[in-house]
Amino acid sequence: MTPETAVETARTFVAASVAPVAAELDRKINPEECFSWDIVEQGSERGLRTLTLMPEYGGGGADCLTTAMVVEEIAKGDMGVSVVFAQTLKLIQALQGAATDEQRARLLPKVRDDPRCLLAIGMTEPQTSSNYIIPYRPAGFVTNATRTDHGWVINGKKRFISNGNRARFYLLFAQTNPDKGLNEGSTCFLIERGASGFTTGHVEDKMGERLANNAELIFNDCFVPHEDVLGVVDRGFDVISEFFPASNAYAAASVLGVAVAAYERSVTWTRERVQGGQCLIEHDIVATQLAEMHMLIDAARAYIHHAAWKADHKETGWDPTLGALPKVFASDVAWKVVTKALELHGGYGYMRDGGFEKLVRDAACFIHSDGVNRTLLLKAAQFIRASAT
Repeated sequence: MTPETAVETARTFVAASVAPVAAELDRKINPEECFSWDIVEQGSERGLRTLTLMPEYGGGGADCLTTAMVVEEIAKGDMGVSVVFAQTLKLIQALQGAATDEQRARLLPKVRDDPRCLLAIGMTEPQTSSNYIIPYRPAGFVTNATRTDHGWVINGKKRFISNGNRARFYLLFAQTNPDKGLNEGSTCFLIERGASGFTTGHVEDKMGERLANNAELIFNDCFVPHEDVLGVVDRGFDVISEFFPASNAYAAASVLGVAVAAYERSVTWTRERVQGGQCLIEHDIVATQLAEMHMLIDAARAYIHHAAWKADHKETGWDPTLGALPKVFASDVAWKVVTKALELHGGYGYMRDGGFEKLVRDAACFIHSDGVNRTLLLKAAQFIRASAT
């Protein structure tokens, strides 16, 4: 599937399956009811859920740049839906990149054949928060795994996990060496829903991004066999550094889609709304606001595409700040754009009936989601300091 075909497929999917129901699902009181399996299945039918899966396993084999473009297009319809798919697409890339041949042969056909097969990553904990973004030597996961003769026994809890209550497969990070920090003492495990000792808990009642569920993962003596270790024991973070190069770009693409939706609605609104005897767009002060919004969106998109392209072509020189900064910039841009757009819509934008306020709530999510912006800036600063020595 070419990038153009993939984006057009996503656009058609949004028009047919997402846009008609997004507002209604967003308003469900029970957060679990905001999620839609129908949307997932219709995306699966179009090949979007397995877009990044290797062609030899029946997937689209999409690169990071194509995936980022598709994620943005889905987010224009609803950011929560884009997150549901983006999490799965990036974790498919990580899984097939880090897995052994045996693991690929055993797991990837299940991913391909189950139209409801979503993936999730278990990192964030109630106690550790941003520690895994900025690891420091004494810090470790509270969730721990103890080695036995035949595998590992895991105990602990993860929180705020995207697709947490919906995924079939999980990449779970647990502390396997209590004497080391996160970088040198944690391991990535593959866990399938239904494993003994593994349950999901509280589903978060979020302000925005409601069509994606975030939930607790709870482990009480959960047994994982040795063959379900992904990568090397005690080197779980190598899976992230080596096989997650575009994760930040995908998060950036999700929130950028919200900005694009707000901008496009603003252009339509200002062409139709008459104030002071002429359409709003004819007023210079309004037109310059639209121009600024357009500029910011283009700049953020260029940064995202640069990061995604570099992730596909690391041999050209990978800048590690690209794994932190695109999301910071895109989320800042999205917040500026939606608040400017809210002002242009006046009271109509503030009323729930118009549906614009949903974009404001959605954009607010990524100021902290996928890493708090200030934390990611500190992470990038550490890379810059290291390169300057």
